[in-house]
Amino acid sequence: MSKVVHVIDVESGNLQSLRNAIEHLGYEVKLVCKPQELIDANPERLIMPGVGNYGHFVNELFSRGFEQPVKDYISSGKPIMGICVGQQALFSGSVESPLSSGLGYLPYTLSRFNNENGKTVPQIGWNSITEDSPLFYGMDPYKRYYFVHSYAMILTPEIEAQLKQDGWSIAKAKYGNEEFVASLTKGNIFSTQFHPEKSGHAGLHVIDCFLQQRKSEPLPSYTELQRQSLQNDYSNNGLTRRIIACLDVRTNDQGDLVVTKGDQYDVREKENGQDVRNLGKPVELAQKYYEQGADEITFLNITSFRDCPLKDTPMLEVLKLAAKTIFVPLTVGGGIKDIIDTDGTKVPAVEVANLYFRSGADKVSIGTDAVYAAEKFYEAEGKCDGTTPIETISKAYGAQAVVISVDPKRVYVDAPTQTKNRCFETAFPDAQGRTWCWYQCTIKGGRETRDLGVWELAQACEKLGAGEVLLNCIDRDGSNAGYDLELIRQVKEAVSIPVIASSGAGKPADFEQGFKETTADACLGAGLFHRGDYTVKDVKDYLLAHGLKVRVDTK
Repeated sequence: MSKVVHVIDVESGNLQSLRNAIEHLGYEVKLVCKPQELIDANPERLIMPGVGNYGHFVNELFSRGFEQPVKDYISSGKPIMGICVGQQALFSGSVESPLSSGLGYLPYTLSRFNNENGKTVPQIGWNSITEDSPLFYGMDPYKRYYFVHSYAMILTPEIEAQLKQDGWSIAKAKYGNEEFVASLTKGNIFSTQFHPEKSGHAGLHVIDCFLQQRKSEPLPSYTELQRQSLQNDYSNNGLTRRIIACLDVRTNDQGDLVVTKGDQYDVREKENGQDVRNLGKPVELAQKYYEQGADEITFLNITSFRDCPLKDTPMLEVLKLAAKTIFVPLTVGGGIKDIIDTDGTKVPAVEVANLYFRSGADKVSIGTDAVYAAEKFYEAEGKCDGTTPIETISKAYGAQAVVISVDPKRVYVDAPTQTKNRCFETAFPDAQGRTWCWYQCTIKGGRETRDLGVWELAQACEKLGAGEVLLNCIDRDGSNAGYDLELIRQVKEAVSIPVIASSGAGKPADFEQGFKETTADACLGAGLFHRGDYTVKDVKDYLLAHGLKVRVDTK
C-alpha cells in the first residue's frame, strides 16, 4: 500500500496539524487544491477535513468543483475520511446555513446544541464515545476526544434506527442531555465529528487505524477501577475538566524570543538590570506541557513586531514548530486585527488569522480589538455591521475559532448609579468599606482603561460571533492567590459561550476551587508551570483525587 495520503484543501482552517499528524505516523501528505488534481492522482486514501462554518465549507467545496470528483471517488470504493465539518458535509444540510446543501449521503439536517441547564455552546473540550456505541477504527469509550462545534447530528431513537437500517454504524457521544453522532462509517466511508489530529495519542491511533484500514481493533483491557475512573462526568455535560497551559511570548532586550510572566502585567525583573523575565523557550516549554497532559496550549504574543513583515512574524514559526509534535489545540493571540504591512499593503484580520491557522493554530485570540468592536456595537445601538475582526473571522472559520481575551480590573463605586456599567455587590469591600464594584475593560496590555464593563464586553462579543472568553484579571495576575471567582461568576452569567478562568492560579487547589465554586469551562495556568512549582500532571492528579474528571492521555 502506498505511503501517500491525499488531503482536500479548500482553505478551511488549520490543515497543518492534520498534515503533521499524518507525517508523524510515517506517511507523506499531498494536498489536493483543485478537482483535477484529485482525478489525476486517483489516491488510495483520501481525507476531507473541514473547519468552521458549514455553509462556508460546502460552498467552497462545490464552487471549486469538488462535488462530483468526491462522489466519484466514494463510488470507487476506496477509503475516504471526513473530519468535523468534513463529516457534516456528508449530510443534506445544516440549520447553521439553511441555503447551503451538503453531499446528501445521509438525508438529515444538522441542528444546534441547546443551552439547557447552563450548557455552553459551542461544545469545546474532551468528550468520549458512549459505551453502548459500536467500535470501529480504534475508537475507545474510555479515551477522550477533542470536540469543538455548535452543530451536530442530534439523535432521536427514530433517526438512529433508520441510520442503522440504512447500513450505517454509529459511534455516539452525549453533550448534556443531547446524544449526537460522534463518528460513523459505511463501506469505504468513515468520518468523525471530533478532531483526531487534536486528540493526543487517542486521536493519532484513530487516524492510524483508518490509514491502515484496520476497522476492527480490540479494546485494551481495563480493570473495573480504571473503568470507573475513566467514565464520563455528566455534572460537566460529559466533558473532562480542561486544563490550559499559557505562554506569554515576547522578545527580550537581547532580541531573543522568550516565555515570560508578569506581575500585574509587569514582565521585567525587579533587579539584575530589570531585563525581561526569561522563563524558557516557547516551543520547548509547550512540548513539555503537552507531554505532561495539557489539554490546550495558548501562546499570547505580547510583542508587537511592528517592523516585521507579516509573513515573517516570529509567532508563525513558533506555531509551525509546535504543531509538528503537539497534538492538542493551539491558540494564538496578539496582532489578530486589520493591519498595514511593512510594504504598505492593507491586510484584513481574516487574512492575518488565516496565516496563523495555516501555521498550526486552531483558535485566534482577540484582545484590544474586541474592546473596540464592543464599543462600536453599542454605538450602533446593538447592531453588527459584519466588518469587525470577530465577525469576519467567525463567518469564515466558525465561532469556535474566535476567542476574546479580556483584561479587566476591579473598580469600586459608592453606588451603582455612578457608572453605566453593570455592578454587583462584592463580599470583599475596599479600604473605604465600599461594597459595590464593576470590572473595567483595559486595552493595550492593560495600559489604558475604557468606560466599558466586562459584562457589557462579553455580551457584545458573543453577539458579534465570538465562541469563547479568555478571562484574565489584572488584579490577580502573578499573585498566586487563586482566581477571582466573583469575576468568573459575573461573566458566566453574561454569556452562554465557554469561559476560561485565568490569572492567579498558584497551586492545584486553585484549579479545584475554580471548577467547584464557579461554572468555569476551563482553567488556565502559567507561572506555576513555568517556575516548575507544579506540573500539569500534578494539577490533574490533584483534581482526580478530589472527584473531578480529567483527560489522561496514554499511548
